[in-house]
Amino acid sequence: MKSVTCFQRKVYDRLREVPPGRVTTYRLLAEAVGCRSPRAVGQALKNNPFAPEVPCHRVIQSDLSVGGFFGCLTGVEVRRKRKMLRTEGVDFVDGRLKDESQVFVFGDKSV
Repeated sequence: MKSVTCFQRKVYDRLREVPPGRVTTYRLLAEAVGCRSPRAVGQALKNNPFAPEVPCHRVIQSDLSVGGFFGCLTGVEVRRKRKMLRTEGVDFVDGRLKDESQVFVFGDKSV
């Protein structure tokens, strides 16, 4: 098993809280783990060895666009992310999340 850092573990643990049919943003997830860098969260997710148990496909950009997947911003991986989300009932229209009520906001932002 690949070893993960303490920061990655925090990110993965909090992300497990996001249920199917919901998404969160890199910014909201960063805040939930006490980090000021959504990009650092993105890097942790890019290297997620526990997918799909740790559902990194449920993290989108703060502008509610789909964002990247496994380090790719376009192409096969992003299409796979969209398909996984669609399977869970999360749709995008004109490049943005169709239903903003599907954004999961973490209740307790402390770690």
